[in-house]
Amino acid sequence: MRNKWHKRLWGGRVAPVALGLGVLMAMGFCGAPAPAWADDKTDAVQLVEKARLTLDAFVNDPQMRDPLRSLLANVKGVLIYPQVLRGSFIFGVSGGSGVFLARDEKAKQWGGPAFYTIGEASFGLQAGADASEIVLVALTERGVSALLSPSTKLGVDTAIAAGPVGAGASASTAGLSADIVSYTRTKGIYAGVSLQGAVVGTRGALNQAYYGQQVSPTDILIRRTVSNPQAAGLIEALTKAAGK
Repeated sequence: MRNKWHKRLWGGRVAPVALGLGVLMAMGFCGAPAPAWADDKTDAVQLVEKARLTLDAFVNDPQMRDPLRSLLANVKGVLIYPQVLRGSFIFGVSGGSGVFLARDEKAKQWGGPAFYTIGEASFGLQAGADASEIVLVALTERGVSALLSPSTKLGVDTAIAAGPVGAGASASTAGLSADIVSYTRTKGIYAGVSLQGAVVGTRGALNQAYYGQQVSPTDILIRRTVSNPQAAGLIEALTKAAGK
């Protein structure tokens, strides 16, 4: 009798459904959100370290060193994307995560980071894939304010231009009138690339995981109600690069 009942209950298609429900219940009792929180915190810590390495690579490259350092000496904020992936075949899509740091003009200190995404889409006859590192330099308060929004479209909500590169390019940084200047490195090649139309947004889950509470970019960068000692390496690297 038991075998017949067992067969009817667990045989056929009932067993996978019952098993699936059992797994979901077990996850619920074990507290499923905890691993997600832990993953977000790990991702955030790793992203900050990758951003430091990306910044070092940009400011130490002979083609980028002079113009970028010239800008960093007086900028309002810096947004660093260690890896932006792009894959395209007819439709092109790109995206990645980064960290934004802002300078306190009175204290002459850098604060942050706050966590961000970037994405853009294009249409055309194209095929291929690549990974880029991007540094966005906010030259004005308007540029910083735009980046503090939950989402902003570069070139629409704020003016953006490609940054100058090469020996002697530092002289040309004085004539830049854009709110944000972009620098990109793809496969070891540095170039000034304008990211017109790219959408920059905040990553609330990473901000919360990194600081242990729900905070906005304004809380992190302007009010400075939170901090994380694990950001010390990145802040030190940016302070050194800016020469302040």
